[in-house]
Amino acid sequence: MSTDWRNAAGTLPPSATHAAVAWIGVATMVAAVAVLNVWPPFQHIAYLALIVMGCSALGIFVPDLLWQKVQRRALSAAPAAGNWPRVGTKFVGLAGSLGFVALLYWAFPEYRQGSQFYGNYYAALKVLLPAWAVIALPYLYWVDRRMAQPLDGLWQFGRMLLGQWRQLELRLIGQHLLGWLVKGFFLPLMFTYFCDNLNKLLHYDLKLLHNFQGVYDWAYFFMYFIDVSLVSMTYLMALRATDTHIRSTEPTMFGWITALVCYQPFWSLISRQYIDYDTGLSWGVWFGNLPWFYGLWGCMILFTVAVYVWATIAFGARFSNLTHRGIITNGPYRYTKHPAYLAKNLSWWLISTPFMLTGGVQATLRRCLLLGLLNFIYYLRAKTEERHLSLDPVYRRYADWIDAHGLLRGLNRIPGIGALARWRPKFCAYTAPTPFT
Repeated sequence: MSTDWRNAAGTLPPSATHAAVAWIGVATMVAAVAVLNVWPPFQHIAYLALIVMGCSALGIFVPDLLWQKVQRRALSAAPAAGNWPRVGTKFVGLAGSLGFVALLYWAFPEYRQGSQFYGNYYAALKVLLPAWAVIALPYLYWVDRRMAQPLDGLWQFGRMLLGQWRQLELRLIGQHLLGWLVKGFFLPLMFTYFCDNLNKLLHYDLKLLHNFQGVYDWAYFFMYFIDVSLVSMTYLMALRATDTHIRSTEPTMFGWITALVCYQPFWSLISRQYIDYDTGLSWGVWFGNLPWFYGLWGCMILFTVAVYVWATIAFGARFSNLTHRGIITNGPYRYTKHPAYLAKNLSWWLISTPFMLTGGVQATLRRCLLLGLLNFIYYLRAKTEERHLSLDPVYRRYADWIDAHGLLRGLNRIPGIGALARWRPKFCAYTAPTPFT
């Protein structure tokens, strides 16, 4: 008698967001871009970017709240009595959190001397901060009344700033500040990329789409535009009222290092001095005399990029590096734990094919080694993320299910590769700082 395959290693846990909800957000984002292309109400690209982000957020949050009822996971339907002293303490904590990030921007030359690079971000803050100052207090009051555990990291941090230092939970405060550090680092970077890409998209010459190269260039660019537009919104909209709040933040230095080296400004130094594998040649140079193979190779690259962007879309409004904001089990995560990393690294090998035949055997081996080193960094990122998320029992159930039913489950039986797939880093012991609710 056969056993139901879905129960061989338990059942696949439900995803934190429905796949349809995430795609609705993409649709509203694309619709907003189409409208702005013919009727831009502002000239400043930062304001147009905020409009696109707002439409993406509405496209995700409206069905999430009205259809999926995600707010019931984090908040009680029956509000308790209001506690204005506690809410006031949280407001102080919120102001202090913003001040913490502002202090870092003031102190680090990257954000002072790079004011031109981050100009669109600072322009957006001139709109966002006054709006949030008006909304924050009533929002905190409404959420606080519905929280099962209202004495959270925000409240703890507010107490610390008010000098109420007795019985402080420093681990909660540390997790709270780490969460704000994630926002403070990634939001300006992704929003800057988003503004640059939005400006390019609004002025894109569609006449270039007359051949495969033109279609390839546009599709490659547009898919990455979707990626940065969504993640810009998700870093901004980390809210408990929509169940997109941060449950926990990566607590180890090793986890932070492996993630940050992949982003600017750190990547410029790392790639230039240590992982410079690129020859500067386009992959199309090698296949220009074989149009059918040129098209096939380009389609393979676009496929890997599409899988990568699909993995971003699957998060809906919950994507964020270095944080846990809900376990995703649908979309490409139905087949493997790290579809984005697998697809992105494979695309780099496909794009970098010219170095295989450039500069002789020694140069080729060196470049392969360097690209392999970059792949290894992403392997470590994947493993540190698994270790962090495994604090949540939902993720452990998901990981067990993938190990039994995932697309790459056969790798576990290959000597060496299976050991790498099953390996879990143990750099230091830590436990979950807060319940995953």
